Amino acid sequence: MPVTVLVLVETINDYLPILEKSGFHLILAPTPAERAQAIKTHAGQIKAVLTRGPLGLYAEEIAALPHLEIICVIGAGYEHVDLQAASNRGIRVTNGAGVNASSVADHAMALLLSLVRDIPRADAAVRRGEWPKIMRPSLAGKRLGILGLGAVGMAIAKRAANGFDMTVSYHNRQLRSDVPYSFCSTPAELARASDFLIIATPGGPGTHHLINKQVLSALGPNGFIVNIARASVIVTADLITALEQRRIAGAALDVFDAEPQVPEALKVLTNVILTPHVAGLSPEATRGTVELVGKNLLAYFSGRPLLTPIELPLAK
Repeated sequence: MPVTVLVLVETINDYLPILEKSGFHLILAPTPAERAQAIKTHAGQIKAVLTRGPLGLYAEEIAALPHLEIICVIGAGYEHVDLQAASNRGIRVTNGAGVNASSVADHAMALLLSLVRDIPRADAAVRRGEWPKIMRPSLAGKRLGILGLGAVGMAIAKRAANGFDMTVSYHNRQLRSDVPYSFCSTPAELARASDFLIIATPGGPGTHHLINKQVLSALGPNGFIVNIARASVIVTADLITALEQRRIAGAALDVFDAEPQVPEALKVLTNVILTPHVAGLSPEATRGTVELVGKNLLAYFSGRPLLTPIELPLAK
């Protein structure tokens, strides 16, 4: 009998045949109502769940799936997967760290360029029949700070340093001895050393509200911030205030606290660019992510080591 996988992700339908061809039976439940119904109806047969960080899998859902053995998370973040509940049941968890790094890094640089060069406002002006001569900063030779130097952060750093001759600094949980970039011991120190600050760190308790009023003040009135990571890393109220009072020059955001809801205060600001959490979406990244899920599932159900396991807390 094929292994049944509950698929909660809404953006990968074109690539699900990759899993079906590997012999897995899929139950698609991309909406909250479908998710609840699928868990209720098919709890007795679901052995695996495919989700992503913001969608997660919660303790009560894990408890309702008595035969669940593995949770596969698309992308690097797994902030809403209850790791303790999984550990308590001996359920394995994997993620897709690094698979979509190129796509996310491309989007980060596109947002930075659009923000600093004010492309949306110039485009809108031309469409209105106007011809403004907008004077904007160049990226070349500027100082880029990256919060989180994992796969995505490294991809951003390479683009910035090699493509734009930017000086790169970073803040990470640990100093990396394998990179040529300057380490800053705190987010505030990183902000002070940056003209542009890009957030590329995972979500979760360890990075919650790392960017606050003090860090934004350190970035300063000529500084720009881009977030392609998780909204929880930034105190949204502090960011809005800094933007409204022009204590920073601008922000580009691909992630929000209560997606798909976006604060009206952000929508009305002219020094903000907003995109609907699409940084990691590309045909290449999506295919690679689903292929990695398939490899992890095949490895697990064949008794082989997982490719990208998540370290779980000790069972209680």
